[in-house]
Amino acid sequence: MPDRDDVCVLVPTYQEAETIGKVVSGFRERGFDNVLVIDGGSTDGTREVAEDAGARVVTQSGSGKGQAVREAIDRHIRQPYVLMLDGDATYRPDEADQMLEPLFEGEAEHVIGNRFADMRPGAMTRLNQIGNRIINAAFSVIHGRDLVDILSGYRAFTLESARRLPLSADGFGIETELAVECVKNGVTTTVVPITYEPRPDESETNLRPFRDGARIVFTIYRMAKTNNPLFYFGSVGTLSTLAGVLLAIYVAYEWFVASTSHEVLAIVGASAILFGVQLLMFGVLSDMIVTVNREQTRRIERIARQLGEDDSPTVDPTGQPGEVAEEPAADGGSDEAAGDGETSAD
Repeated sequence: MPDRDDVCVLVPTYQEAETIGKVVSGFRERGFDNVLVIDGGSTDGTREVAEDAGARVVTQSGSGKGQAVREAIDRHIRQPYVLMLDGDATYRPDEADQMLEPLFEGEAEHVIGNRFADMRPGAMTRLNQIGNRIINAAFSVIHGRDLVDILSGYRAFTLESARRLPLSADGFGIETELAVECVKNGVTTTVVPITYEPRPDESETNLRPFRDGARIVFTIYRMAKTNNPLFYFGSVGTLSTLAGVLLAIYVAYEWFVASTSHEVLAIVGASAILFGVQLLMFGVLSDMIVTVNREQTRRIERIARQLGEDDSPTVDPTGQPGEVAEEPAADGGSDEAAGDGETSAD
């Protein structure tokens, strides 16, 4: 059974000197000795405070939370399980075990902490709550899976599953990208309730609601191109077709009622309809290709697992792996051996 020595607590930071010491100490007091703080070049003493609290501190080579997470996964983590959280003291160390339990039990490869299950007063502004609800609803519609709180920064996952995901986000879009890639690549994901605490008064957020929110929505839509191409191309195709139909209705009305011709508008409307229909057809074809590819990938993985089981080491009756039990010699063989021994002695 895995234990806390098999877990790396990953904390990406930038200007979190006021809270990072409390975060690191909280996990170390609960037996998590492998705490990795990867810092984005803070100038307020974040790295020094984290080191004093007992963390292993690395300065990331690039910038942004997403780049920090990718660099940590690729270069700095060796433990098979990762518990990731922000360094702003909004997530509770005493809830680490419930985050890790689905991984240890083999029930999931990726766990998301649901902040809305117990959000303390002042933990999130009303504007951010509305934005989060809209983003989660858009994710559910576009990618076909309701993960409740895809922007949660409290996550647990296996290192192996994270390294399978082609991550590229640099900033706060990393949580969104993780959620999309888990759905896209069939990584078993579960959601557990957590408590979300307000940031301490002396700690300032690095999140910009409108700018980062727009980037997250764009990321959700952009990644639909390979995960749900029917929606990606179909949404634009539908809008183009509707616009063309509305122009066609207007042109027809003007022609029959006012005897006024709008040749240019008629051409634009017809082009919009043709373009929209072509996009819809392309979306259907792309969706078929993605579906077939997923089925082939699952078939290959299933065959690989079966081959792996067939190649498992043989275990002898004494329980020693890799050894085949010797068959007892027949009576005749034993007598011959004994006879040979006697002849040699003679």
